[in-house]
This record gives sequence, structure tokens and C-alpha cells, in this order.
Amino acid sequence: MPVVERIRDVPKVVGGLQRDIPELMDGDDLCAAGLTSHATVGLTLALEAFDIGFPDRLLSSRTLASVDAIAVGLEEIGAAEVVA
Repeated sequence: MPVVERIRDVPKVVGGLQRDIPELMDGDDLCAAGLTSHATVGLTLALEAFDIGFPDRLLSSRTLASVDAIAVGLEEIGAAEVVA
């Protein structure tokens, strides 16, 4: 399964979006779609369930802004293959 599809599954579990994840494009802003700061913590924890850890420098709203941004962050730490 491609990494963006696996990432797209995570907000379904975490919840907090005002729009359904299938309606969102990979580059759409998750905060604009209703992702709250509380849900962002859940999103980070859910991503770490893939046995990866985000370094502090990547724990930012920019890294979690969209599915594409999350994929870039995973690639940056060499974890995209782990998630895929």
C-alpha cells in the first residue's frame, strides 16, 4: 500500500476532521479541514504506531499540515518505507 494511502487511514482513526478524508486531496490543509490541536497530538501518536518517531524538529504544524507534508516528513527521516 502506498505511503499516502496509509497516512490517509490515520485521520480516519484519530477523527477530528469536519470533512471526510476521501473528500480531501493529499495537499489539502488538515487544519482547515477541522484538525484541532488535540487531534494533532492523536495524529502524531497514531503515526508513531508505525514504529517510527518524529524528531523534535519535525513536530510542527507544518509537518502535519497535509498528507503530502506528512509523507515528506516520513521520507526525511527515512521512514516512508516502514509505513508503506
